[in-house]
Order: sequence, then structure tokens, then C-alpha cells
Amino acid sequence: MANTFTALFRGAASTSSATLYTVPAATKTLVTSITVANTAAADATFDLELNSVAIANDVTVASNDSITWEVKQVLDATNTITGLASATTVNFHISGLEIS
Repeated sequence: MANTFTALFRGAASTSSATLYTVPAATKTLVTSITVANTAAADATFDLELNSVAIANDVTVASNDSITWEVKQVLDATNTITGLASATTVNFHISGLEIS
């Protein structure tokens, strides 16, 4: 088995729901941390789902601020992480461990 720590997603959020990461075939992924940063001068909100189950729903990130969660959530092959935000000034950085 190969274990690889990796950035599962880094980038700006979309204002409509989008797939941020899909677990590769024959792989399990351990999501280890999620940082959400708002680079705007106004508050913004975001949603995140792990395999269609909400882990954040309409969460506010203050202007020019960020939120970091240390999590331990396992996703199986083909499971997804999806997300959206009220503005594209919200950025997601999701890290994890891929086990194949």
C-alpha cells in the first residue's frame, strides 16, 4: 500500500456547487484538514459536503479571515468532496492522505 499526503483541493470556490475532489479508484482518502479563507472586505458564506453529506452549511467566514478544521474523515473510492461559496473570493485548501 502506498500512502501519499497531498493537497486534495486548492483554489477559489465557485458560487454554484462543484466537485472539488474525487477519490481515485482502488484508493481510500483520509481528509485531515480544511482551511477556508475569505480574501474580500465583506463577510462570505460557504458549504462543504463529503460524499453528499453536509459538514458545513451556510458557514460565515469574516472578511479577510480564515477558518481551519483539523478533521479525520475517511472517503472510499469514487466518493467526492463538493463545495460552494457566496463569492469567488473564498478559497478552499483541503489536505489529506491517499491510501492505495
